[in-house]
Amino acid sequence: MKTKRIAILGSTGSIGRQTLEVIAEQADLSACALAAGSNWRELAEQARQFSPEMVAMADESAAEALAEALPVGVELLAGLEAAVELVRRSRPDVVLAGMVGSAGLAPVLAAIECGATLALANKETLVMAGAVVMPAARAAGVEVIPVDSEHSAVFQCMAAGRRDEVSRIVLSASGGALRDWADRDVEKATVEDTLRHPTWSMGPKITVDSATMMNKALEVVEAHWLFDLPAERIDVVLHGESVFHAAVEFCDGSTIAQMGLPDMTTPIAYALGYPKRARRSPGRLDLATLGKLSFAPLNRRFARAIELGYEAIRCGGTAGAILNSANEAAVEAFLAGRIRFGQIVPLVEEALNKATACSDITLDALLAAHAWAHGCVAERIDAIAGGAISG
Repeated sequence: MKTKRIAILGSTGSIGRQTLEVIAEQADLSACALAAGSNWRELAEQARQFSPEMVAMADESAAEALAEALPVGVELLAGLEAAVELVRRSRPDVVLAGMVGSAGLAPVLAAIECGATLALANKETLVMAGAVVMPAARAAGVEVIPVDSEHSAVFQCMAAGRRDEVSRIVLSASGGALRDWADRDVEKATVEDTLRHPTWSMGPKITVDSATMMNKALEVVEAHWLFDLPAERIDVVLHGESVFHAAVEFCDGSTIAQMGLPDMTTPIAYALGYPKRARRSPGRLDLATLGKLSFAPLNRRFARAIELGYEAIRCGGTAGAILNSANEAAVEAFLAGRIRFGQIVPLVEEALNKATACSDITLDALLAAHAWAHGCVAERIDAIAGGAISG
């Protein structure tokens, strides 16, 4: 039995850890290469357990500590370009792209250049540079398999018909930790409040995005690029149980939905095993015990954030890069205690509105837009708060 070689970008993050759980239970998968940012202790432990050929650490000082803890025979790459070099040199069959934020873009492009199947868990890559990434993947004949639970669900439902038979897709949104809070209380929610997601276990950034609903704005843009659909054919519905992940409505009126427990190892296993399904023993979805599934339209607070995703699709050009970068900067500031929760979405909206229209979709233009948006939000935070939380 041929072993499928997996390179994991972001192995010490939530998605990376769960990917290693899947690899550990599947005899036909192996972790040939692991890349992380600065968590050298966990990367060293992963190297001892999974015996990759090489590892990469972006933080060079952390890499120095890692060098002393790595098992013999594991090669170490260090620096900001280490993940790119790791992909090119390890020659994996599949690259699981789980690095948070814009840092994952260059390694994803390297994976495409190498012809590796791309299991994409980093939605920011397509939001920022879908106009570059997807054409590159098509030209290289590279499969892009989504790992986000909603997009994996759409991908699976698409198998029920042809792409030209799709009328629309429906993505689910949990509403995050603050879903049932009154608007006046949400404005002053703390970081601790925001990170208590009721159904999913995720990293800090995406958990904050879930609460603002900016994750769904980003996912709308990601769906646009993955499935080549215009904004008006991508809908979002509020669904608190996180069991219904997405649905595809076809031209004959049939709607095919995908459901499952809120467990990211399921879409990860699907992406790593594609086109086959892995034989696993996860928890079973017991609909009788669950009793009911609830759905609701988006309230005004949630709709405001998601509309920014639709706006980015309509504007095109560098709008996605600006949306993604502005959100990254605002979330960083919130997690650092510099702004209130209620300021995140308005700061992103302000940056998107300030941006000069640009239809240039070269990689350099997208990176420049990314840098501009990050600086725009940072300057605005300094102006309104002087470095401290303010009205």
